[in-house]
Amino acid sequence: MGLVRAVGVRDGGAALPHGFWAAVRVWLEKPQVANRRLCGAAIEVEGTVALGKGGEESSSFAAVWGSEEQGERVASAGAAELGRLWREVCAQLSPEHGHLPPPLTPWAWPDPRAELRAVLRTLLPRARPAGPPAPPMKELAVQDVYNGTVTFLPLEENSEGKYKIKKCNIYQIQLVYIKDEEWSVSIVAPFPEDWFSDGIAYPKLAWLENELLSKLAKWSVEQKPSEFKSTLSLISVAKYSKVYQDLKEKYKEMVKVWPEVTDPEKFVYEDVAIATYLLESTIMPGDTHLFPDTDWLIGNHSDELTPWIPVIAARSSYSCRYFVLPCCFFDFYGKYSRRQSKKTQYREYLDFVAQVGFVCGFNVEEDCLRIPSTKRVSLIGKSRTYPPAEHALIDKQITQYINNHQTCALLMCNRKVACNHKDHSDVCKEASSELPENETKTAGTIWMPGFQPREKVEQIRNCASLPRDFVDDVVLSVANLLLNATSQNSCSDMRDRNTNTWNQGESLSLKEVAEHLHKETLKRLKSEYGGLQTLLKNNHQVFEVLNGRVHIRDWRKEKPSRKTKPEVKRRLSAEAFKTRLCWFFIHHPDGCSLPSESCPYAHGTEELRQSQKIKKKKNIQ
Repeated sequence: MGLVRAVGVRDGGAALPHGFWAAVRVWLEKPQVANRRLCGAAIEVEGTVALGKGGEESSSFAAVWGSEEQGERVASAGAAELGRLWREVCAQLSPEHGHLPPPLTPWAWPDPRAELRAVLRTLLPRARPAGPPAPPMKELAVQDVYNGTVTFLPLEENSEGKYKIKKCNIYQIQLVYIKDEEWSVSIVAPFPEDWFSDGIAYPKLAWLENELLSKLAKWSVEQKPSEFKSTLSLISVAKYSKVYQDLKEKYKEMVKVWPEVTDPEKFVYEDVAIATYLLESTIMPGDTHLFPDTDWLIGNHSDELTPWIPVIAARSSYSCRYFVLPCCFFDFYGKYSRRQSKKTQYREYLDFVAQVGFVCGFNVEEDCLRIPSTKRVSLIGKSRTYPPAEHALIDKQITQYINNHQTCALLMCNRKVACNHKDHSDVCKEASSELPENETKTAGTIWMPGFQPREKVEQIRNCASLPRDFVDDVVLSVANLLLNATSQNSCSDMRDRNTNTWNQGESLSLKEVAEHLHKETLKRLKSEYGGLQTLLKNNHQVFEVLNGRVHIRDWRKEKPSRKTKPEVKRRLSAEAFKTRLCWFFIHHPDGCSLPSESCPYAHGTEELRQSQKIKKKKNIQ
C-alpha cells in the first residue's frame, strides 16, 4: 500500500545514476513536456541544506539564484525565505527531521556529511477553454542524492502567509540499484486513498503510474545533451504564461471567426493597410536603410536579411537592439554553405548568425521559443561589448568581416571577375572597379553589391508553370519510350503473354529516360527545381517514380481508399471524380486498364463533370 508502481531499467551505457537526476531536472523545470495541462514551472529559488546528527539544521545553507541551463531568473523568494520554509516543513513532518511517513524513503539526516537540495517551484497551469484560470501551485521538491530519492511536497498558503504541506498529495520518485546493469525507478505515494486530483497540477495517481513513470524511466537512460537551451530561458516563465493567456483570451474570438464572420472594414482592410505601409520598399543592406530612432529590430523568419539584422542594428545606433528568429539558411550574399560537418545544419547556421552578432559588438543571447515550429531558436542582442567611443573601430571590424565572406565564387558569378590565386581584398577592389556606372554611384551606400533581395513576385520553378503543350509532349514521349521498350523483348516472351494483357511497359532509370529526350527539352527542364523527375511526379496519373526508376502507373494495383479516411479527404475524392480526362483512354494503345465505372478519370468528354469547390463549415456559436 502506497507503492504506485516500479519499472525496471537496464543501463548498458553507464547513464545511471546521472541520467536519473537529469530526468528529474526535466520534470522539475519543464513539467509541461509530460503534463500537457501545464504551461511550465517557475523555479523560484533552490539551495542545499545539511542536517546534523540530532536533526538540527546546520548553518551551511546556500541559495542558488539560477543555473547555466535556466539562464537569468527573477526569484520571488530569497535564501532567508527558503530557510524559513524549510524549518516549517520539517516541523510538520515529524519530531525528528527527515522522518517521512512510510513507505517513503527517509532523508539521510543521520549522516552529517549528507546534504539535501531543496527546490521551490511554482506550477503554472495552461488557460482553460471555459471557466476561470486555475491558480498556480507551489511545491517544494527535496532531492536526496545519497538515497536516490526526490520528494515532492505540495504547499498551501494559509491566511497568515505561512505554508502548510498538503500531505494527501505527497509523492516520492525513487531510484534503486538492483544488480549488474539493472535498476529500478518507482513512484511512491504514502496516502493513495486520500489523493486529491485537480486534473491539472495534480492528475490522478493512474497518470503518475502510466505516464510520468514511463517517461522518467525512458529519460533516465536516453538523455542526450541538447544543442539548444531550454525554452524561455531568458525570461520569466510566470510572466510569459500570464501575458500569453491574456493575449490568447483577448484574440480567441478573432481566431475562431476570422474567415467568414469578422467585419472586413475593421480587420482585413486595416491589417492589409498596415502590412502595405510596412512594405512601401525592399530593404537593402546599406546606409540608406538604417533606423537610428528604433529601439528594436525584429527579424521573424527574415530569410536573406537574417545575417544582416545585427549589422543594421549595430550601425543604426548604439542603443538599437535586435531579435532574430532564423529559419532558412542565408549568408550575406545568398544561400549559406556548410562548413562544419560535425554539427547539424541548423546548429551550424545559428552559430554563424550568433558570430555575426559578436563581430558587431553585441552580447548575443540564445533562447528557445515555445512555438509549434522546428525552427524556434532565437538570437538576441540587447547590450554591447564596447563603449560608444569605439564605434568606428567596431564598424571597421564589421566591414572586414563582411568582405571576407564575399567569396571568389560569388564574384565570379555576379561580377565576371577572374579571381584564381587572389586574396579577398584584391578581388573586392577589382570587382568594385568593374561595377556598372549606375551601381558605382551607390557602391558607397550598399554594403555588399552582390546582395540579391528576393524578387517581389517569386518565380514558380516546380514545373507547374511550364506550358501545357510542352508538358503533354514530354509525358507522351516518355510514355511511348516505356511502351516501346516492351516490344523489344524476344518473340518467345511475347508468345507467352496473354493477348488480353494490358501493356504496362518497361521501367527505365531517370538517366535512361533523359538520354532519349531532346537537348532543348532537357535544358528547359534543368531550369526547374527537380527537373525531369518533378515533371513526371506531377503527372502521377500516368507515371510512378520509385527509387529513381520510372514506371507507367497501373491503376488496377492502386490500393482502395481507406474507410477511415477523414471526411474532407473522402469528399475531395468524390468531388474530383471524373473531372479530368483519362490519359490512358486517349493515348494508351490498349486503352485504360480500368472499366469506365471504376476509373476516377473520364473516358471521353461525355463523362466529364464540373469540379466543385468544397465549402468550409462555419463555426456554430
